[in-house]
Amino acid sequence: MLVDSHCHLNYPGLVENIEATVSRAMNANVGYMLSISTKLNEFSSVLGIAESFSNVGCTVGTHPHESNSETQTDVSSLVDLTKHPKVLGIGETGLDFYYDNAPREAQETSFRTHIQASRETQLPIIIHTRNADERTIDIINEEQKIGYFPGLIHCFSGGIELAECAMGHGMAISLSGIITFKTAEDIRKTVKGVPLEHILFETDAPFLAPVPHRGKTNEPAFVAHTATKAAEIFEIEPEIIAEITTNNFFKLFSKAIRPHKT
Repeated sequence: MLVDSHCHLNYPGLVENIEATVSRAMNANVGYMLSISTKLNEFSSVLGIAESFSNVGCTVGTHPHESNSETQTDVSSLVDLTKHPKVLGIGETGLDFYYDNAPREAQETSFRTHIQASRETQLPIIIHTRNADERTIDIINEEQKIGYFPGLIHCFSGGIELAECAMGHGMAISLSGIITFKTAEDIRKTVKGVPLEHILFETDAPFLAPVPHRGKTNEPAFVAHTATKAAEIFEIEPEIIAEITTNNFFKLFSKAIRPHKT
């Protein structure tokens, strides 16, 4: 079984035919999906989908792009919402200095707010970082000194320093369809040095469709292509890397109820 550890099932392109989307994932041996929150004012739709399927969980949080507009994001609100059994993690949050859709100060404040909620609940934090490796590393290191929090770097596309920082704090590295792109040789070289016990898979659907579906709407079923490429990178049998990464997911997201084998 494979797990899609990061998708947006409430987004256009997926939500219109959500039953078929989940069915195609299951037919592709993707037995569990984690639907990620990006806006607190849309959290009810994220949670509603998770409640509709036994093999879908969700998170609660505010994307860095929204960190200046989602002013209701505070520690107590996040912590309260995590009490629902379907809420498995905090985020996505982090820093995006590529688009800078929100002021960097607001992004950092929101990031630290999510970290505090993760620390209080001990639920994993889902970290988005783009063109911000150095500052992300600084914040992770500073906040881990205050108190431990679990988490992962989502859609990893950074350098070895970011990977080493994450692993040094016991965090996971989540690989997306990017590793299948021809232009991603540097990323493949970096992740090849990451021990498998830190690796997760994701789609970031409906974005970043892997080869051979580039340019199309991504969906959880396509995580199988990322897993196939990862097996090639790590020089391991696809069935073995599927088992390892699935075990990694359920260890990190310990609130998730693992589907029974059929």
